[in-house]
Formats: sequence, C-alpha cells, structure tokens
Amino acid sequence: MAKDGPNWDGLLKWSIANSDGTRPTRNLSEEDKRWFMEAMQSQTVDVIKRMKEITMVMQTPEQVLEAQGVTAADIEDMLDELQEHVESIDMANDLHSIGGLVPLLGYLKNSHANIRAKAAEVVSTIVQNNPRSQQLVMEANGLEPLLSNFASDPDVTVRTKALGAISSLIRHNKPGIAAFRLANGYAALRDAVGADSARFQRKALNLIQYLLHENHSDCNVVKELGLPRVMLHLASSEDAEVREAALRGLLELARDKTGGSNGGLGEEDEKLKQILEDRIKGISLMSPEDLGATREERQLVDCLWSTCYKEPSSLREKGLLSLPGEDDPPPDVASKHFEPPLRGWAANHTGDSKPRVKKQEAPLFLGPIPPN
Repeated sequence: MAKDGPNWDGLLKWSIANSDGTRPTRNLSEEDKRWFMEAMQSQTVDVIKRMKEITMVMQTPEQVLEAQGVTAADIEDMLDELQEHVESIDMANDLHSIGGLVPLLGYLKNSHANIRAKAAEVVSTIVQNNPRSQQLVMEANGLEPLLSNFASDPDVTVRTKALGAISSLIRHNKPGIAAFRLANGYAALRDAVGADSARFQRKALNLIQYLLHENHSDCNVVKELGLPRVMLHLASSEDAEVREAALRGLLELARDKTGGSNGGLGEEDEKLKQILEDRIKGISLMSPEDLGATREERQLVDCLWSTCYKEPSSLREKGLLSLPGEDDPPPDVASKHFEPPLRGWAANHTGDSKPRVKKQEAPLFLGPIPPN
C-alpha cells in the first residue's frame, strides 16, 4: 500500500544527488521541476487562507456549529492552531484585516470555560510586544471582556488567562494602562492576590509591580485599597515565586518618595521589619542546596532592608547575600570539545617560559677563504 503524502525519502536522495558537489551543475528538466514543486506544495500551508477559514468558523453562531456536530473540543483545537499562526507579528496584525479579531474577542464570552480561557490565551499572543495589535484590540473594545473575565469569571483558569492577556495588552501601552485604571483594575488585582491559586496571585503581583514601577503615583491607590497589608502577608508565602513577587511589589512601594521616610508602606513598617527578620532567619537556616535556589529572594530582602532602614541587612554580615561562585561566568564546556585550531596551537606552545630564538650559525663558504 502506498504511503500518503510526498515521497520525502526520494526528495532527499534527489536533493543530495544534485547538490553534493561531485558533478557539474545542470539545468533541471521540466519533469524534475514539476515533481519538485508538487512535492513542496503538498506540504505548504497557505496561512492566510487557513486563518480565513478559521475566521468563518468563529463567525458562525454556536447553535449552528453544534447542529453540524462541532464540539467545544473542536473549537479549542482550532484556537490552538490559530495561536500558532499569530505567533508571527505579521499574521497577528493580519487577523484584524481578514475580520478575525472581533469574533475572537467574542469567544471571550463563550458559554464554555475552556474556550473563554483559550481565547484569552490567543489574544495574549497577538498583543504581546505588538503595539499595532494592542491598538487594534483596544479599538475593538477588547479590554472590557478581558476585565470582566478577570474580575468575576467563576473559573479560576479563565480569570488567570484573562489577567495574562491584560498584562500583555497594557504593557508599554499608556492608553491601555489609563483604561485599566479607569475600569477599577486595581480593585480586581486586590481580589486576585487574595485568591487561593498561587499562579493567579503571582500574575497579579507581577502586574502590580510593573504598574507601580511605571507610575509611582499609583502607590497612593494601592495604599488606599489596603494592598500593602496583603502583600506583606504573601511575602511569607510557602510558594517561593509568590514570595519574590510580593517582595518586588513592596520594594516599589518602599522606593516611593511621597510616602515619608519608609515610602509607601507607612503604618506597615514594623510588620515589614518583622517579616524581613523572619525571612533572614529562615534563609540562614537553609541548606546550601536550598540557598542556591533563593538568590533573587536574598537580594530582594537585602535591598528592601537597605531601602527602608538605610543600612545593609545581616545577610551581608553572614556572607549569605552572594554565595561563592554565584557571580562566576558559566563554565566554558564547548571550547574544550570544539577548540579552534589556532587556539589549540597557541596552547601547545605556551609551556616554555623562554622565548625560542634560533641561533644564527656562521655561513659556510665553499672554496678558498678570501684574504683579509
């Protein structure tokens, strides 16, 4: 039984036979050209055409798709494929041109939680580091359903994916940040850091830190919402990444010059000092293996202590801020196996400390010696 698809083994052998340099180049016959083009075109996907087909499906009402036997799992697979296509910035921007962006945003309101989550993931891919698509999503009012899902969706995965899309949408996007503030986004972040999901907490804390870093005037909003108290609690979380994210946010608050001597922490200063002392004590009792995994946390604790109390933390005195070898460059393993010839030659000739100078011998004269 013949295999489906082109004969890739035959194509490989043909390519090697015609490009191995053992024979002079020749013009391809029309039959060879036709065979080669058919083999290549059979595996070529017209991305724009495929995205148009996906757009037609997204524009079709859910009831019609169900009547045709299309399941929610089929839609998820389709969105997976779309996400692969829009990883290219050009394809991401073209999605709007072919009419696919608006129906994709409509999937954020789909009745199936998995589809809502996957749609947010695709939106995140489209807008990430892409100012043009950020603008298009904002103009299509895409922030509103994302905020709605982030703040109030009953499924925590949907909320987490929506938060990820919001983070990508408003990053380096001043109109997006302004719209997020106006939509009471900080209140939704306060609720998110109080959730039970460590991943959800971490994403919310990372966005808080980014927003405070971009605009320190937001520290007042954060204080009014009581977020410093929650962040102090999470600085003692059992999840290492949550702890680090909380410490980064607290550091931004501490650096706020409008909040007095201790920045934007105010009344929480004593509690912060106790938490930092507890973290220093916990770090001091760690095994060498565990210490290696807490490098960033150690630096954050020391930096936060120095910012608030104008003195280095005891981690420096104990030699725990920077462990031996942490600042060394990674070992050069590849050069041992792939040493350039000239470098190898030089290495083999550096053993002698004395320079090798060839002694010039007296010339030999053939024949009688001329008189002086």
